[in-house]
Amino acid sequence: MDTNERDPLFDPLRADLARMDTPRGVEKELMQAFARHFPRKRPWYRALPARAWALAGALAAAGLACALLVAHLDPGAREAGAGALMTRGDDGGLFIALEPIERIAREPAPRMVATEVSRTSLATLGVPLTPENAGDSVRAEMLVAADGQPLALRLSSFN
Repeated sequence: MDTNERDPLFDPLRADLARMDTPRGVEKELMQAFARHFPRKRPWYRALPARAWALAGALAAAGLACALLVAHLDPGAREAGAGALMTRGDDGGLFIALEPIERIAREPAPRMVATEVSRTSLATLGVPLTPENAGDSVRAEMLVAADGQPLALRLSSFN
């Protein structure tokens, strides 16, 4: 049935509904009764005491202060403190550790080897990679263990 057609069976219902008129103030009384029966609950954040908010603010300020201090530390101290991926070389260049720092420190006689590494293999280390330079290689120096295992990598140039 098309929604634009009027069904004559509903005409008496339409007429009765048109005659009905809600007295003034009924909606207001209903809303007040509903509010009494179902009181509004306070939001969770208003239920917390002021001391809890003060503590949260103090902790946030302390965290921000720590983050700013760490950001302004000497880069060499930050890298050594992290004990993770980067360490300083003798000439001040950064090495990217390929093995754990402890393993590199235990190596009795590591040697330096100059090499060319493809840019695609360095993409995971953050070297920029585009379709134009994907086939290029990058000059690098590798710290190699006595058994030939690469321990760390330092990029010499991006040309």
